[in-house]
Amino acid sequence: MIAISCLTTFTLTTTPTHASLPDSGEDLVRRDQWHLRYLEANKAHLLSQGAGTVVALPDTGVEPHPDLAGNLLPGFDAVDGSENGQQDHSGHGTGMAGLIAAHGRGNDIGALGIAPKAKILPILVSPIGGAEADTMADGIEYAIQHHVDVISVCSGGPSSVRLQKAVRTAVQANIVVVAAAGNSPGDTGVIYPALEGGVIAVGGTDQNGQRAAVSVTGREIDVVAPAVDIYSTSIDGKYRKGTGTSDAAAIVAGAAALIRSKYPDLPAAEVAHRLTATAVDKGPPGRDDEYGYGVIDLVAALTADVPPLGFESATADAPPGSGPATTAVAEPAGNDGGDGGATARGLATLGVIVAAGGAWALVARRRRRGDDPPPRISR
Repeated sequence: MIAISCLTTFTLTTTPTHASLPDSGEDLVRRDQWHLRYLEANKAHLLSQGAGTVVALPDTGVEPHPDLAGNLLPGFDAVDGSENGQQDHSGHGTGMAGLIAAHGRGNDIGALGIAPKAKILPILVSPIGGAEADTMADGIEYAIQHHVDVISVCSGGPSSVRLQKAVRTAVQANIVVVAAAGNSPGDTGVIYPALEGGVIAVGGTDQNGQRAAVSVTGREIDVVAPAVDIYSTSIDGKYRKGTGTSDAAAIVAGAAALIRSKYPDLPAAEVAHRLTATAVDKGPPGRDDEYGYGVIDLVAALTADVPPLGFESATADAPPGSGPATTAVAEPAGNDGGDGGATARGLATLGVIVAAGGAWALVARRRRRGDDPPPRISR
């Protein structure tokens, strides 16, 4: 079903510009991807590139692009029920996919994503950028059935009973769910599903590390990431420049893929905890409504010795994620181990632990009732 009312649909949280790049722009876009330098993505890529992970992207679909070649799975069209998410008429989904998993074309040509060896599962929930809540639920349910590692929701709006159930089921299924917080002035506060407990709510910053004017504020904000003049892939083999918390959410989803690749046994709640505990504090000391716990730090999230949620909540009055993290010696690239103590203790901590922004469920991945689930997607 195509959305017909903004009161019942999800809206995109990025303002794109396609005409800002001459021709295809592949020789210019990497230079303009300032967020990669700001986040020191080159150092993070020595530690992890997201190999072996799948990020579901319920959005406008994803059109094949040279910078995504080999990283794009067939996907799903939740609007007509077909097994084809590789289509995009607006460019939004293709842009988000590039921020997560583009690999460029070598020699610093083309767009580079935060997790260039991750796979994208494209899920078309609206061809024009406004998805009905239940259609978004369809997309998230599809992602759950296919055992993805991360779900990146780069849009938001009113919820429905079915959508709430789908999001909560994803969290309980040990999937990292990341969502855009929302853009002002259209949004006056944090939007759904970023509002949901267990979801990483992402706000945005500008090139100076200050809160982007477009980024909403609220007690649900967990972390922030670059969100202004963000360059990425677009349709027709071209590139786009976008501003909004959609871009920030896609970047954080890429960061989650890096962590899940390096620490494959770490529960989703501990992945989120690594992002909040190692974030660079901004604004007033500690968590605040503009920056959450701060700007994500890719390298620290992959290397720091972060006490597990259960340990911190049992030994300190501060909420999980607010304590200091100690930087550990970086491990060689490609090491799938590391952080064994945090992983083991995290896996032993089953139950619900209250964290800033909601309850993070540490539970084993569950099967849906009924028939056996579809086979896992090939990584």
